[in-house]
Amino acid sequence: MTAGAARLELWALQGFPEIRAEAALPQIIIHSLRDNGLTPTDGDVLVVAQKVVSKAEGRVVDLRTVRSTTAAERLAQETGKDPRFVEVVLREARAINRHRPGLIIAEHRLGFICANAGVDHSNVAGSDDVISVLPFDPDRSARAIRDEVGRGCGARIAVIISDSHGRPHREGSVGVAIGVAGLSPLLSYIGQPDRYGYVLRRTVEAVADELASAAGLLQGQADEGTPVVLIRGARFERTEGGAAELIRESEEDLYR
Repeated sequence: MTAGAARLELWALQGFPEIRAEAALPQIIIHSLRDNGLTPTDGDVLVVAQKVVSKAEGRVVDLRTVRSTTAAERLAQETGKDPRFVEVVLREARAINRHRPGLIIAEHRLGFICANAGVDHSNVAGSDDVISVLPFDPDRSARAIRDEVGRGCGARIAVIISDSHGRPHREGSVGVAIGVAGLSPLLSYIGQPDRYGYVLRRTVEAVADELASAAGLLQGQADEGTPVVLIRGARFERTEGGAAELIRESEEDLYR
């Protein structure tokens, strides 16, 4: 486990360029770190916004090329959404959990429960017909960035691919981890005593989500242009990692 000092430092990389398909994202991150005067050290965490990963991997869709199915047209009528947009949602989704006018809550094929199965119009260059979808394998994307940036900077780092998700029973969205490499996304306190000797029985901290959310304060949601954040001082267990550990099994989820 990395040392846990009572101090956490975060830097958003300024001047980050617009990312397009087939961009060498790890090399761009390395150059941006240098331009910002930052040198990663062992135990640092890079949080990279999903949108730039999707762009670099060509995970964008021009709705003008999409033909909607009968199922998409039916759901579009019920939600008031573009049938072509709904068609892409259905392609990305394992199941549709809930819907109402203006909103679709779906289970993404990777298991995340989120609005529109992660399909999004925002921060994608081009016309209103161009949308983004989540990376095909965010854990693999995180590993590729971790390996190349780590080698380039000579440091043993961890990487989180983050996205903004809403939450049941609470307003607003927060950053969550959809891809993880180099850290355990969960930190268990089970079996440890609290300050008064009570032995914790169920306490497990979602470290990767907490780090993604902290980075989100600097990444922003609009035109900030700061999709990559370097975090130093985080407490986590070094493992290969994987975001699937964060998804609660359906039989244990009382709300599904």
